Amino acid sequence: MTATPEPPRLYAAREPVFPRRVSGRFRTLKWWILGVTLGIYYLTPWIRWDRGPDLPHQAVLIDLAHRRFYFFWIEIWPHEFYIVAGLLIMAGLGLFLFTSALGRVWCGYTCPQTVWTDLFILVERWVEGDRNKRVKLWNQRWNLEKLRKRIVKWALWVLIAVATGGAWVFYFADAPTLARDLFTFSAPPVAYATVAILTATTFVLGGFMREQVCIYMCPWPRIQAAMMDEETITVAYRDWRGEPRGKHRKAEGADVLGDCIDCNACVAVCPTGVDIRDGQQLGCITCALCIDACDDVMARIGKPRGLIDYMALSDEPRERAGGKPKSVWRHVFRPRVLLYTALWSSIGVGLVFALFIRSEVDLTVGKIRNPVNVMLSDGAVRNTYDVRLRNMQGEARPFTIGLTSAADLTVTLEGHAVPTVVVPANSTLQQRVYVTAPADSAAARADATDLRLWVTDRMSGERASRDTVFNGRP
Repeated sequence: MTATPEPPRLYAAREPVFPRRVSGRFRTLKWWILGVTLGIYYLTPWIRWDRGPDLPHQAVLIDLAHRRFYFFWIEIWPHEFYIVAGLLIMAGLGLFLFTSALGRVWCGYTCPQTVWTDLFILVERWVEGDRNKRVKLWNQRWNLEKLRKRIVKWALWVLIAVATGGAWVFYFADAPTLARDLFTFSAPPVAYATVAILTATTFVLGGFMREQVCIYMCPWPRIQAAMMDEETITVAYRDWRGEPRGKHRKAEGADVLGDCIDCNACVAVCPTGVDIRDGQQLGCITCALCIDACDDVMARIGKPRGLIDYMALSDEPRERAGGKPKSVWRHVFRPRVLLYTALWSSIGVGLVFALFIRSEVDLTVGKIRNPVNVMLSDGAVRNTYDVRLRNMQGEARPFTIGLTSAADLTVTLEGHAVPTVVVPANSTLQQRVYVTAPADSAAARADATDLRLWVTDRMSGERASRDTVFNGRP
């Protein structure tokens, strides 16, 4: 009886990765990026910005209750959501742009999963020691030493995770007020739920899953292949210089060996556990730590640096033949990258232009159609409109409502003797407006007459208008 072969496994059990400490220019760059990005994330909600009375003083705030997004001096209203959409499109095009030019540079340096994993590994190394000590601790049986180190490490991870979840909710409410409410247990339940969920995900993804997130959960590595080509600059191994690799440099036949001494330093420092010498792989996030490790080894054995380096695959034939690679700028400034740059820049310029030309005064007009019109006792015809006025200034403003039309029409406001109404700061106001045509006028006898309602800010003189129609009694 023939045994049935086992189906292929779609998921492999995680093999723990213990990256070794490394120093060098790329590791230093990653530390700087980690410090700056985490500093921005944790500190931004606490920056104050004076917007005047009755307005939030938080520099960056997503005010869902009042449907506003504040970013320093910029305030985005719901009807301006196209600005947020434009920013999201710019973010996507920015990823396309940097991936086309420099490969998975986002994954290796600024992806939140990479940044928090780096931070968690730093804590792990501080508590348990460098790679060899961590491997030994992992393999040893549970005892008081292992339990103590794990509890200390996990406790520090939890503190980082709580700070991460806490910082996120501060973007949606006044940070000092919400912090006080959280500690006095008077905050809304949704705040505690959000902090708990983000704490759990940060703790699990950054502490335990790590490279599994990049390999199995994140779709971006699979999408990036469509944006990379042989001109893209990425981390690669110069196998024509390193092969055949070998450790015994004084043994017979050592003169035919390449520069790689097979020390596995590049593998030991990799946070995802890949061997860059095997070529481009899904697990490689191009963090360039293998470059630092290899350069250090090359310097110690007296070989030229750059066995592992940032390079373009199109340079391989030229370097194999003993030539020099093309200039970095010739790889970067190519049609695909220039196209992404043009699209990205045009959207950015368009958004800046939209911010500069947007009006601080706006209105919407809704015509009341039940009834379409009303005939008054003197024979005049009146139409009714609901006008929503928007004051985007930080103070109350008097708005005057008027109209322009070829017909003889007059405008009055419900509850006001004059056609002027005060709209509170940074808010909208709905006002009932009546437009009347005399009994013997052409507008009263016509089926529909075009008119334009205007609103004027009495303090600044800024104006806005909307077109509508006046219905008579034909």
